[in-house]
Amino acid sequence: MTDLNDDVEVPSFFLCPILLEIMKDPVTLSTGITYDRDSIEKWLFAHKKGVCPVTKQVVDEIELTPNHTLRRLIQSWCALNPSSGVQNFPTPRIPITKTEIIKLLNDSKSPHMQTNSLKRLKTIVLENEMNKRLMESVGVADHLASIVNNMNNSITSSSPARETTPADEALTILYHLNLSPTGLKSLSLNTRDFMETLTNKMQRVTSRETRTYAVMLTKSILEVTDQPMQLTLLNPNFFLQLIQILMDQITKKGTKATLKILINVCGWGRNRIKAAEAGVVPVLIETLLNSTKRRVSEMILVLLDQICECAEGRAELLNHAGGLAVVSKKIFRVSSVASEKAVRILHSVAKFSGNRSVLQEMLQVGVVGKLCLVVQVECGKKMKGHATEVLKMHARVWKSSSCIPYNLISSYPC
Repeated sequence: MTDLNDDVEVPSFFLCPILLEIMKDPVTLSTGITYDRDSIEKWLFAHKKGVCPVTKQVVDEIELTPNHTLRRLIQSWCALNPSSGVQNFPTPRIPITKTEIIKLLNDSKSPHMQTNSLKRLKTIVLENEMNKRLMESVGVADHLASIVNNMNNSITSSSPARETTPADEALTILYHLNLSPTGLKSLSLNTRDFMETLTNKMQRVTSRETRTYAVMLTKSILEVTDQPMQLTLLNPNFFLQLIQILMDQITKKGTKATLKILINVCGWGRNRIKAAEAGVVPVLIETLLNSTKRRVSEMILVLLDQICECAEGRAELLNHAGGLAVVSKKIFRVSSVASEKAVRILHSVAKFSGNRSVLQEMLQVGVVGKLCLVVQVECGKKMKGHATEVLKMHARVWKSSSCIPYNLISSYPC
């Protein structure tokens, strides 16, 4: 806002209680206090504070009523003080109403009106947080999910690339709704086979944007589920599509979301075995080898640690020519979290899959030397403990080996 001259006294009730600036679009909360629309929406939605800033009352039903009388007073006052540096604010746009959104939902059920209705809903959801909560409150999510579900059968692995469909638009809107935890739970419970639909939307026949939204929405749903049984019933195609997302590297968001999903589900049932059998380990090794991002490397090592708890996962790691070497290389090169997980992976391999050829490979690629370094330097107690245990476990094979650098052999545990 333009700086005001010192001799201009702004009426106190023109100022928003949050930012103490003249209100452009005054709205009244259910508590009776008036705020500038942008400020109170950021307070309630972006900062997720469900209380009135002034009265500290909990706001259950968020309804912002335009204070037209105060807005006209502010506009008139601004018009009378232009020479004092007062900016004249234009009349704000009338906010969307529940009635308008419901009409658009009904219009979207008509084939010849569906496309335009979805485009309008997309514009509305991208405008502000209030619109998102309003849309969620009238059941937009379930309706959009039904559109995505109904068009799911039209996707096949042999389908050619195509233009954006109503299902793609519906999925885009669903993602941008930023549904509340309650809304996400309702979506997964009330919409039959929706998780399978999202899995199919991850296929290559859809656009990069659609695949990313499908992965992001899947991650959000799985993070709030209170039915662990659902996580144990994931089919092999679910893992195959996630692995393909990692291989294609569709977007940075898509990669991170995929890793978070796999970390979330691999702790349940036989999922780590399903992931290993679907071929996730070699893809993770290749991604880790080329990764320059700390967080991505950390997540890959966390996931590999989980998968190497099963024999199938360890076998896949050992079948990869660079598996042990790549994991070992990340120790002390990424972060303390990454180093600890890398040592845990090597510990699992050495303890449960440490046959003669594996132990020889660990010597040749420098794993043993790196474990000696872990024992020698300052690091986490658990990390050092795992390294020590592995070295003691196979001391008969390794201790006298010339493959261990001279400066590290002195730290070999007795």
